[in-house]
Amino acid sequence: MNIAPEIQALQADIQRWRRQIHQHPETAFEEAATARLIAEQLQQAGIEVHQGLAKTGVVGVLRRGNSRNSIALRADMDALYIQEQNRFDHASCHSGKMHACGHDGHCAMLLGAASYLTKHGRFDGTVYFIFQPAEECRAGALQMIDEGLFEQFPAQRVFGMHNFPDVPAGHFAVKTGPMMASFDCFEINLKGQATHAAMPHFGNDVLVAAAYLVTQLQSIISRQIDPTDAAVVSITQIHGGNTWNALPDSAVVRGTFRSFKPAVRDQLENAIRHLSASIAQGFRLHADIRFNPENPGYPVTINSAADTASAIRAAIAVVGEHCVDTSPTPSLGAEDFAFMLQQKPGCYIWIGNGNAGGNCLLHNPHYDFNDDILPLGAAYWVTLVENELPG
Repeated sequence: MNIAPEIQALQADIQRWRRQIHQHPETAFEEAATARLIAEQLQQAGIEVHQGLAKTGVVGVLRRGNSRNSIALRADMDALYIQEQNRFDHASCHSGKMHACGHDGHCAMLLGAASYLTKHGRFDGTVYFIFQPAEECRAGALQMIDEGLFEQFPAQRVFGMHNFPDVPAGHFAVKTGPMMASFDCFEINLKGQATHAAMPHFGNDVLVAAAYLVTQLQSIISRQIDPTDAAVVSITQIHGGNTWNALPDSAVVRGTFRSFKPAVRDQLENAIRHLSASIAQGFRLHADIRFNPENPGYPVTINSAADTASAIRAAIAVVGEHCVDTSPTPSLGAEDFAFMLQQKPGCYIWIGNGNAGGNCLLHNPHYDFNDDILPLGAAYWVTLVENELPG
């Protein structure tokens, strides 16, 4: 691996930042302490700091030389509503919240790169370090954009990185085109006539209708979507009733759907709407259908060809060609970094987190970021900057 000694020397600091953030997780738009730590470290490094976009967002600006070229590097800051089950010293001290997706590591790696570039970076141009809140289902990227992110910090290109436990440590994976799927939520509220459980014929059984609806929604993927188009519909919640001997007058079914093509995304929404209305009518119920009640839905994360080539070049320079997968299978997970890629050309890369020990799947109560890859991620950022803004 090609990691500068000065970056290796930063590992203790990067790990300390990472574990401090992990121990004090903050969820969407509440990342105040995390933002303070980031701002303080950027300021100590001599980087111009701006705060307040999307409530807790932080942007660092580092200029060098006379070039008008610029790039933005983005890390997400927020944690998840998951009760951590790890027992190490840096485990979450906030009940019901934890960094189960590695955003603590993403922030620490970008801070490490910023620290190195301030002291040792050989580049000509401007680097914007974007620390974004609320990636998990709340579209913090979109809010930063709506509040003027790229007007205030006019990067020509934007790059993101996420750890991936399915990728071996010491490896990267990236491809042109769709890298992550779109993400949309739906809520179907079935309403009918409540009745005694002993006399169901006097009412409308919303729970039977909900059960039928859940099974029929799965037929969208198996019978309405082209088998060559990857897509998924998942039911994640069913709510209804509060006693043993009565049929309720309402039931709620919630879930998500994901795809890699805008046309398939529209097809899924239309199919969910049609099935819900038809089944409700068949059971003599009313169906109130809402899409994305808590967020705007995430578009497909699409990497541009030119910027993917830049990411591959930087990754190969750090780990070697044999450790860079340039044709990974795209993930049906989603990323609000997609909103940034709608505004600017760029690329989203996966860094291998490995799957040994506690480095288990994302969004798992036993997950922890692999500290061994922290210098590797920082080295990728540094190499990308120095390649794309040659000094």
